[in-house]
Amino acid sequence: MSTARRHQEHGAENLCAEGTALYEQALRDGRIPAGRAQEAPCLLDFGLLHPCVDDPDRLEPVSPVVALHRLLRASEARIAHERRREAQLAETFERLMRADGRPVPAADTPALRLLSDKTRISHTITEVMAEAGEELLTIQPHTAHVGAARVHHEEAMERDQALLDRGGRIRALYQHTLRHAPTVIGRYDRLRGDVQARTLDEVTERLIIVDRTVAFVPANADRTLALEVRHPALLSYFVTTFDRLWRLATPMYPEAAQPPSLNGITPRQQAIARLLVEGHTDAVIADRLGMNIRTARVHIAKLAATLGSDSRAQLGYLIARSGILDPES
Repeated sequence: MSTARRHQEHGAENLCAEGTALYEQALRDGRIPAGRAQEAPCLLDFGLLHPCVDDPDRLEPVSPVVALHRLLRASEARIAHERRREAQLAETFERLMRADGRPVPAADTPALRLLSDKTRISHTITEVMAEAGEELLTIQPHTAHVGAARVHHEEAMERDQALLDRGGRIRALYQHTLRHAPTVIGRYDRLRGDVQARTLDEVTERLIIVDRTVAFVPANADRTLALEVRHPALLSYFVTTFDRLWRLATPMYPEAAQPPSLNGITPRQQAIARLLVEGHTDAVIADRLGMNIRTARVHIAKLAATLGSDSRAQLGYLIARSGILDPES
């Protein structure tokens, strides 16, 4: 195989070793035999060598200064062409995006972004909230990490009140176990504006939706990672889920009366009964309903005593027979 065929293609900015050596020799000697160009065809391609006017069998080098300016002009011409092309593309698709009617996301904003470290997560949420002006939807389940979240409690209070002061509204979902939690009650005693909270037996994992344009969800169990979500399809799903849970939830007001019991069975015990007949363990029931396992077992014992059950297996049978899980109940 010839030297020319072995030569690898490259750009002028990455001049090969053979080409560099031959070009330097041509600069020193003034001329080289034309056949030497086969060692580095790139020198002819880039215009660094050209045939001598008085001797076509020899090649002479182009001054490096002249070659550099010529190559830079060619590069500038390509860049100018690409910029004109970019401007034409932007103009064409701007008209199409206006016709589309949907909001146009920022070009540098990814649909999904992973955030690490609770401090960075909190800081990012604060930045997003600072630009919000319409609505904050949030689901806040009771977990073992609630105490750790108090570090950012005051920061969250400030950004939430700022949203309310700008005319926005806040809707928050909690579990029933947090209806009388001092930190939760204190939060809604302090906030002023269009703010409402409701509770359910069970809720989803933590969810924060700001102006229905960006959402935050945990990305691991201890919440040291979070996903910032801006994808329209996912946001629509999150908002729909929140709205449906909101309609099912009970308003949380300090003065609200407790729902009446059914034949001595409280709503909390009804929720536990529903999970018992599904076969869940005490630990799973406690986690699903946002209570510690000791409290869950106390409720299970009271439920068993009310229904006259002597065993776990009999309890499931008596729950089904009692009718406390019927829709009419």
